[in-house]
Amino acid sequence: QLQLVESGGGSVQSGGSLRLSCAASTYSYCRHQMGWFRQAPGKEREGVAAIDYDSNTRYADFVKGRFTISQDNAKNTLYLQMNGLKPEDTAMYYCATDCRMQWWLIPRYQYWGQGTQVTVSS
Repeated sequence: QLQLVESGGGSVQSGGSLRLSCAASTYSYCRHQMGWFRQAPGKEREGVAAIDYDSNTRYADFVKGRFTISQDNAKNTLYLQMNGLKPEDTAMYYCATDCRMQWWLIPRYQYWGQGTQVTVSS
């Protein structure tokens, strides 16, 4: 069973930076596509960034130019570098992967982590 574990969340002031990590238990076995999503209280889960096996990427408009998704195949780890954080970025952030389909920013991935909280104060 594939497992994903996120880390790196925390509390920062507006304009600050955080780097999220997502460690996959069997990265090479299933790495068709990986993505970062977020969900704020009372809101639906939304796509933030996604990356495929060939390192092609897609970003939500609200993070373009501020966030960068990347992957380290040797470490079985997915990253999300977040710069220029805003209070509206406050949410639980989840990583996800799918072995069968390329969902990109659509939250229909096969496997999900438990999430890491990001809080941005003004």
